[in-house]
Amino acid sequence: MAKRNGGYHLERHFADRLLLACAQKETKLVVGLDPHFDLLPPHLVKQAQAAAGVDNPRMAAAAAILLFNKEIIEAVADQVAAVKPQLAFYEQWGPPGIQAYEETVKMAHQYELLVIADAKRNDIGSTAQAYAEAYLGTDDDAVRPHEADAITINPYLGWDGIAPFLQRSSMGKGAFALVRTSNPSAGDVQNAQNAAGEPLFVHVADLINEWGNSYRGNSGYSALGAVVGATYPQDIALLRKRMPNSLFLVPGFGAQGASATDVAAAFNADGQGAVVNTSRQVLFAYRQVNDPTNYAKHARNAAKQARLSLNAALER
Repeated sequence: MAKRNGGYHLERHFADRLLLACAQKETKLVVGLDPHFDLLPPHLVKQAQAAAGVDNPRMAAAAAILLFNKEIIEAVADQVAAVKPQLAFYEQWGPPGIQAYEETVKMAHQYELLVIADAKRNDIGSTAQAYAEAYLGTDDDAVRPHEADAITINPYLGWDGIAPFLQRSSMGKGAFALVRTSNPSAGDVQNAQNAAGEPLFVHVADLINEWGNSYRGNSGYSALGAVVGATYPQDIALLRKRMPNSLFLVPGFGAQGASATDVAAAFNADGQGAVVNTSRQVLFAYRQVNDPTNYAKHARNAAKQARLSLNAALER
């Protein structure tokens, strides 16, 4: 099977690839590529608008996003194991936005970064199959640089909606199922208790652990991971025990309020088993010092600081 630049082997198990990237770079950090248009450096927006013309606002927005992402990826590539583009910020600009997403994925792969498509997709049957093919690819031998390495999915439809994504584990692809999300109203659904008094998110965790058990790599971790929000630190340790072989994708670190100490419980005793996402704190670090011209430099500094703080918390 073909490989990407620099020996980036597609056939390696996703969990093994992600953990290898973490080890090589001494990082547990993922940067979310969530390009809020209103927060982009003004000079990039003006540059893109001048090139696209006033009659093409979608093309101008997509061009600005692509310029921004290129510099961010280059700046943080040695500080992070993966990037996580949030599809909503690309889809809102129509076809030009989708093209910007695909070009972003290609650029990330050129810098040997894994890509987690934050799409939160799911359905059943042929529809789930179509989602899986759209973002993770088909089962042929072709290498398509615009395809992500993993995707976030909603487990609410049960195994029928999970299987098409896990079928791509033999291609080195993975998935992260929503288990305990970081938003304030998550408990409205996720805390609902069954007859035994257990909350729904614990039941989902047990299912993810069961479903992913047959898809474990050499590292012992499954290609089916879990999204576990850092803003509920009291639940992280519980879920870590329930899902010892699941990689955790941990949002909520940084701008959403969770500290490095809060997320430490997401890791197993050996310091493995999770990656931690930060988005706005890195992407728009320039706003803290009002220096949009050097936004990439400030993003790099913020990513480095986040990486070191996570490493220090794990050492403690």
